[in-house]
Amino acid sequence: MPTHSIFKTAFSKVYPLYVQKAVRKNRTKEEVDEIIRWLTGYDRAGLERQIERGNDFETFFAQAPAMHPNTSLIKGVVCGVRVEEVEDPLMQRIRYLDKLIDELAKGRKMEKILRT
Repeated sequence: MPTHSIFKTAFSKVYPLYVQKAVRKNRTKEEVDEIIRWLTGYDRAGLERQIERGNDFETFFAQAPAMHPNTSLIKGVVCGVRVEEVEDPLMQRIRYLDKLIDELAKGRKMEKILRT
């Protein structure tokens, strides 16, 4: 089965787009980082290392310390696809991240985004 091209895309290429999307909607880079760290378990230094190394999404998620146990609470549609119905585990993780960044850009409170 062929892999999706996003899997081999450098996380560091997409990360600035997440930040830009948030900043355009009066949110902050710090909030984007908090969401990514919540989802993946990276600490600040670990996230910065992933960005500096230029690791692709596959490596980024494979090296993630621990996906948050509340990821199953992330529901909704990204690019016309329900994130909870995505079958490929890596694609689902990427879509979870996309969904959380979308929620941030739409003005949702951080407590809701982080499912607390």
